[in-house]
Amino acid sequence: MASSLVHFLIGALVTALGTYYYYYVQLENMSTDYKNASSIYDFTVKDSFGNDVSLDKYKGNVVLIVNIASQCGLTKNNYKKLTDLKEKYGEKGLKILNFPCNQFGSQMPEGDGEAMVCHLRDAKADIGDVFQKIDVNGANAIPLYQYLKAKQTGTLGSGIKWNFTKFLVNKEGIPINRYAPTTDPMDISKDIEKLL
Repeated sequence: MASSLVHFLIGALVTALGTYYYYYVQLENMSTDYKNASSIYDFTVKDSFGNDVSLDKYKGNVVLIVNIASQCGLTKNNYKKLTDLKEKYGEKGLKILNFPCNQFGSQMPEGDGEAMVCHLRDAKADIGDVFQKIDVNGANAIPLYQYLKAKQTGTLGSGIKWNFTKFLVNKEGIPINRYAPTTDPMDISKDIEKLL
């Protein structure tokens, strides 16, 4: 009887510690307060395989940040044109950061990691760096996207309206423009060239 109680208490303690770790330590590490951030370099995100990536690795580059989806009507054109942008400006200092998002019509069903790698390979989309699937709106939006939306609001408010919303960030890590999902990536070329 005493042994069962001890096992129960140990199990309850382990569960409580696990919950604490997830909700406090993990979220604390991930949630740079976007209101106090001075640039995108203040944020750490997860790559497609769950590894931490500090965005300060992109210092000195022009950055284009895009929320991508695989089954959207805009996917084919955006994948092709983002690939073209990477080929045209990648060696000159443009970095494209892609964040899969399933919030709009459930149009990004692929999982992270190998599933995402295979999807992009099959789509012939060499679009730049790809990160873990995220939320861009709502209570679970990652801090980076909270920051981007605060710095560059949209036409009808700050929320992301659909897949393939694009944020252009200068070499100092400051978002300087936001483009609608329907904006062709190649139409951003002149703005990119000014910053390179």
